[in-house]
Amino acid sequence: MTGHVDGWGDPVERAAVLARVRDAVLGGGRAEVDPRSVVSDSWRRSLAARVDPEHGAPAHVFDDGELAAVREHHPLSPVLPLLRTTLLEIADEAMHVMIVTDAQGHILWREGAAGMLHLADDLELAEGFRWSEDSAGTNAMGTSLASDAAVQIHSSEHLVAQYHRFTCAAAPIHDPDTGEAVGAVDLTGPVRTFHPSTLALVTAAARLAENHLATRQAIRDERLRTLNLPHLSGLDAPGALLSPAGRVLAATPHGWIDDRIVLPGAGDRVSLGEHGEGVVEPLAEGWLLRLERPSGMRGRPTLALPFLGVPRPVARLDGRPVRLGARHAELLALLALHPEGLSADALALEIYGERGNPVTVRAEMHRLRHLLESLPNGAGVVKTQPYRIEARVDADFLTLRDALRSGAVPDTALVGRGELLPTSDAPGIRALRDELDVGVRRAVLRAGDTAALWALARTPAGRDDLELVERLRHLLPVSDPRHAELPDEAAGAP
Repeated sequence: MTGHVDGWGDPVERAAVLARVRDAVLGGGRAEVDPRSVVSDSWRRSLAARVDPEHGAPAHVFDDGELAAVREHHPLSPVLPLLRTTLLEIADEAMHVMIVTDAQGHILWREGAAGMLHLADDLELAEGFRWSEDSAGTNAMGTSLASDAAVQIHSSEHLVAQYHRFTCAAAPIHDPDTGEAVGAVDLTGPVRTFHPSTLALVTAAARLAENHLATRQAIRDERLRTLNLPHLSGLDAPGALLSPAGRVLAATPHGWIDDRIVLPGAGDRVSLGEHGEGVVEPLAEGWLLRLERPSGMRGRPTLALPFLGVPRPVARLDGRPVRLGARHAELLALLALHPEGLSADALALEIYGERGNPVTVRAEMHRLRHLLESLPNGAGVVKTQPYRIEARVDADFLTLRDALRSGAVPDTALVGRGELLPTSDAPGIRALRDELDVGVRRAVLRAGDTAALWALARTPAGRDDLELVERLRHLLPVSDPRHAELPDEAAGAP
């Protein structure tokens, strides 16, 4: 291959090149140029969905009666007049049609030049048909939704042969509340009328539509707050007003909760992490959230992680010992370090470094959860998506870290325990272990506390620390029997 199909040039000439490229690629041969990556990726997805390149056709999903109901309640219905104003006159002049789909690629609205509408009918480019990649193959509407990006598909870049006489450009439109695509806007016309600025035009139209939706959302938000603030202020516990998608619009007290809540798929109860559990009640245009357990962690199990200086770690769940393998101890330590949670990819990096495989982490997390769930109160201690600990965590290494970061001299008992999971080679554990070791040594030497110095000197790392030993020789009274236990190597030091 000698390059990529990037320059536009004459649309008819380019269509001929693209036809040869498509035939070569689908035939398993060598093409004179590479297809664009967005096109080749879409071809792979479409072929994996068993779309026939020669005889494929979109599925007909909605009849006229069903279509009317879908249109009425679709979030893009309010922006249709704006899209008409922006695109329809241009579509008529250029012999194009304007198409608006839902998030699944179903054509909900189609308007434009009469002659082009007749051609589109022949290809089932019409309301009620599904033009997602898995239904119609590579096309601007389906590919823009699959890639969540504005896309222009020209002639034989379409996977299905019968669409090669057309060119199309589409851009997704996103819901300002959730950020998810709710549909796409498209301009489609004959190959000879192709113009590269069409992509910029539909992209601008999509942005205008999103701005219009954001304005409408702001009005709804203000209306919901105005109507329901009395309900919120009347709660006898922390609460919040939520949008239909779970976005926090107001909260009492202010800032007690995150900006968005994951609403329950069923029922009325929702997990609020460290705050406990909440109850959501439906409002006319949103939700009222009430914290059910304002005392925070009350009633939740305690997971103790005494991991300093222990080659064979044992956790305790509400006092019951949980014997852990080295990998499970590392996972629990990392999750304790990240109460907000970590993905499988992030855990793989923390455990194995660049060679980490998230599949391996998922398998280990499954075994760890099974181990904990076999104990009383162990169900739900480790949650998924992301992986996180949902329990009161009592970890000696976190207590030590927090003391060091606050500038305090750590408790002598913590200083004398030793290194965090000393046999671990996990990058995330090594990084914290180094931070703690350096921080403890600096804090103890700076403070000059004899008890803390002695505790550190008795750890494996402290025994070989000459500066630490010499500091003790100067601080301990001559009659102190601990002199006899100091290493001989420092005895002659000044």
